[in-house]
This record gives sequence, C-alpha cells and structure tokens, in this order.
Amino acid sequence: MSNLKISDRFVKSFLTETLIQKELENAEKARQTLLQKKGVGNEFLGWVDLPGQTSADELQKIRLAAETIQSHSQYLVVVGIGGSYLGARAVIEALTPEFSAQEVQKKAVKIIYAGHHLDADYHARLLAFLENKEFSVNVISKSGTTTEPAIAFRLLLSLLERKYGRENLKNRVYATTDKEKGALKQLADEYGFPSFVIPDDVGGRYSVFTPVGLLPIAAAGFSINKLIDGAKQMEGELKTKSASEGNLATYYASMRNGLYAQGKKTEILVSYSPALVFVSEWWKQLFGESEGKNGKGIFPASVQFTTDLHSMGQYIQDGERHLMETVIKVESPKQDVYLTEKTDDRDGLNYLAGKKLSEVNQSAMLGTLIAHKDGGVPCLEIVLPGLSEETIGELLYLFQFACGISGYMLGVNPFDQPGVEDYKNNMFALLGKKGYEKRKNEILSHI
Repeated sequence: MSNLKISDRFVKSFLTETLIQKELENAEKARQTLLQKKGVGNEFLGWVDLPGQTSADELQKIRLAAETIQSHSQYLVVVGIGGSYLGARAVIEALTPEFSAQEVQKKAVKIIYAGHHLDADYHARLLAFLENKEFSVNVISKSGTTTEPAIAFRLLLSLLERKYGRENLKNRVYATTDKEKGALKQLADEYGFPSFVIPDDVGGRYSVFTPVGLLPIAAAGFSINKLIDGAKQMEGELKTKSASEGNLATYYASMRNGLYAQGKKTEILVSYSPALVFVSEWWKQLFGESEGKNGKGIFPASVQFTTDLHSMGQYIQDGERHLMETVIKVESPKQDVYLTEKTDDRDGLNYLAGKKLSEVNQSAMLGTLIAHKDGGVPCLEIVLPGLSEETIGELLYLFQFACGISGYMLGVNPFDQPGVEDYKNNMFALLGKKGYEKRKNEILSHI
C-alpha cells in the first residue's frame, strides 16, 4: 500500500458531485488508454512499466559506476538540460542535508550541474573552479547535439583532456545516451567512455527512473534500489486500482481538470520545505511540456512557503481568481527543534515555548490552507509521511502517471513537445548554422 495520501478537504466545495463524477469517469478512460497503450504518443510509454522491469543487474551496474566515480572524484558534473538533469536534481536536493552533506554521505561526491543554460559567467567560473579539483563528468543526451549540453561538454572535455590526458578518461566520463546512434554515442565509442542507455520509448521528462537519473543519484550517495522500490510500489497501485477504488493518479488528474473547467487556469505546486524546490522545478517541466499544446493546458507554477507568503502571498490571497494549489505536506521531519522560554519575551514568542518548530510550520500550513480556501483558491493536499528515497520515488511516479492521464483528458499528446523546436530553429538561424539562411532572413525582417 502506498505511503502517500491525497486530501481534498479544501477542494470539494469548489466542485459539484456531478462534475467530480464526470471527471473521474474521464480519468478512468484515460488511465485505460494509458495502460493499453492505444493513445497518441504511445511510442513513448516505456516509463509506465519501468520501475517493475528494472532488474537487480541493471541497478548493480549503475552502483558500480557510481562507486568508481566516488573512489577518485570530489565532484561529478552532470551535463544535461530539462529532463536530462531535473529528475536527478529533484531527488538529490530533496534528500541532501543542507549543512552536513559530506558528513552524512561519507562516500558521496558533490553534484554540480552544467549545460542547463548558456550563461558565459557560470561556465567560466565552473571551469576555473574545476581546474584544481578531482572530478568526473556524466554527460546526458540522446542525440549529443542539443546546444546547451553539447557546448558545456565540449568545454569540459577540453579541460579533462588537458588535466588528465585523453588516454586516462575512460573512468572520468560517463555517457548516458542512445543505444546505437547519435553524436554522443559515436564520441563515447571513439573515446571508450562507459555508456548507459536512454530507452527509445522514454522521453526526457519521464526519464528519472532510467540511468539518466539513477547514476547521479547513486553517485550522490543515495539508494537507487529504495527509490525504484518506492516507484514500483506506486506503479503497482496505479495499474491495479480503478478510479472508483481510490486510484491516486486518477483522483489528482480529475480534481485539477475539474477545477480547470471552472476557470482555474494556473496550478501552483506548494511546499513548506526548501528541500522540495527542485521537485517543483521537475514538476513544472513535466506538466508544462506535456500539457501546454493546442491552446490548452493548466499553467504550472510553484512557490515555497512560508517564504513566499511574504512575497506572493498577497496575490494568491486576493488577486485574480484563476489559481488552484497542490500542496505537498511532509508530516514528519528527520530532525526537530524545540522552542524555549525567554525571561523578557521581547519578541513575544513565549506562547510557543515547549512547542516543536515542525508544529509551528504545520500550523502555518493549516492556517494558510484555510485562508486561501476562504479567499477562493482550492487547495489539494498530497501527504508524505517523510522524505526518503521510497517516498520520493512514489511521488515522482505518481506525478508521471497523473500527467499522462491528465494530458489524455485534455485531448493532447502528453509525450511530445513540438513547440520547443521554435526557439531552437530561430537560434540556429541567428548563429549562422548551415541550412538556416532563409529562416535568418525571415527573422531579421521582423526585427
């Protein structure tokens, strides 16, 4: 049974029972389409069965590579963009203690990210930082020609060759790429880099449970076996339970689509733990890239409370009423702090003496949920007992499955991203790439 729960206590008043039932029926039809692999984009549904099909041998191969990296490197530079790095970063950031990472994870390497933007200052500082550090690189790209990671890897490879010599790079560079084709695969074969495969039927934003996510997570010192176990647990439930039996994915998809039909066009993912910031970033790509098509789609945004209650809180409470919230509630922290009494009570906090900080945080959460609901913002709660590899695995798989269902409910292909190509083609033309001369003239005529 799943460790996760969904509470609709601050949503139901916004929806009629008739609408909820209608959306649940639509969600169940979409779930069946997903499971039977008969919908649009079905060639990219390998992720649906992935946790249950991941073998012990595959996980062992990844763990051994991670141990090799840990044996000679202080840092692992993960080169990728979008789904090629966000899934791993979501898990790593959620589980890494902010101030004691190296003490808690004795063998772990520090993960650094590159190739997820084109900022010159960042990459110049990164290269200077790595000059006197022991480091390895995990370059992630199905094609090897995506501009941002390709540029970053070219820069890093030059540094590696100068620092270690080309003949010593076989255990310094790990390529996660296509099984047979592409520029990165050719380069890996030429240099003899160890390679891991991105399955043909798994798109980038659904790839966290492939080596794309698993190798960096393992190198960071976390249990990929437990992560997969959590995802496998959720996979089993979502495949076997129908909407009428309490399927979490169909319920989440039906609630958000029912609210969308009521004019709630923006969904805000809310967390009360800074550890979940990159879970939100991963979630935004997952839903934004999957649903934003054909003039449709709920806009995915995120806030981190209570921090953003002092910046975005006014708008959420009293602004335009096109918002819905999905709140990730973590019931139990790994550590807690007790508040003590002061003689002078100058800050007026003696009323909190003897309480745990987690209790204060939970009270802030509940108070905000009530206020936002009363202010016209429906709030769905996803409840986790704590943050661990298992619960994060469950949560990410739940979101993936719900996203597939929700996309089918909207009538779009949740597994392609045609709009992403527009900026790339314009950039290629402006930079003078061969074959884009006509497009360059068209672009310049609009400036």
